[in-house]
Amino acid sequence: MKKNLHPELHEIVAHCACGAQFRTRSTSEELKVTLCSQCHPYFTGAQKFVDTAGRIEKFQKRYEKGAARAADSKAQSEASKVAKTTGKKKK
Repeated sequence: MKKNLHPELHEIVAHCACGAQFRTRSTSEELKVTLCSQCHPYFTGAQKFVDTAGRIEKFQKRYEKGAARAADSKAQSEASKVAKTTGKKKK
């Protein structure tokens, strides 16, 4: 068998962005993660946004504009229906 084929495995302490620490084994001597089992929404049941460059705010602004337009057009169409029904003469 070949010597020194596999990398060396180290016992390390991994650090999460939420501040949690846990022990594990890794080939690297230092491990920093953004999500762990203590802060991941799947395990906690809480919703956490990992926002990059304001993408969520951009989407919410666009959605609010679309919802406002839809409400305005719905109100206008209902107003035109009411005007049509009240404008007709009865026999």
